[in-house]
Amino acid sequence: MDRDHASAREEAVRLDKWLWAARFFKTRSLATEAVNGGKVELNGLRPKPSKDVKIGDQLRVRIGAFVHALTIRALSDRRGPASVAAQLYEESAESIAARERLREQHRIAPAGQYEERGRPTKKDRRALSAFEERQRRRDR
Repeated sequence: MDRDHASAREEAVRLDKWLWAARFFKTRSLATEAVNGGKVELNGLRPKPSKDVKIGDQLRVRIGAFVHALTIRALSDRRGPASVAAQLYEESAESIAARERLREQHRIAPAGQYEERGRPTKKDRRALSAFEERQRRRDR
């Protein structure tokens, strides 16, 4: 590999590769799906997975209910140990505090419980269908 190609690679990395290398997603295809699904913002915009990221760019990554607000500090297109991946970005103090509050709320909140005993029986399905049919007739 020549020097020009190596230096060009260090100046910018594809967003999906960077997210994978920074260990936000287990595979690159999951990172691509998240970007396409609108779960990632780059500098306030909705990017494509192939968009190049640079040092200093601002990222917002939503994983489940948690939102990470990040500043890119280093570039990498290779996945390494978690200790190295943590050095690729800096998370804002507000983002960390918000995630901790949400984690605490989830811990305190009661877990939803399913009261039923599994799949509905044939009789239950027929009763539900009859009820829905009565509702459709009433709404006409």
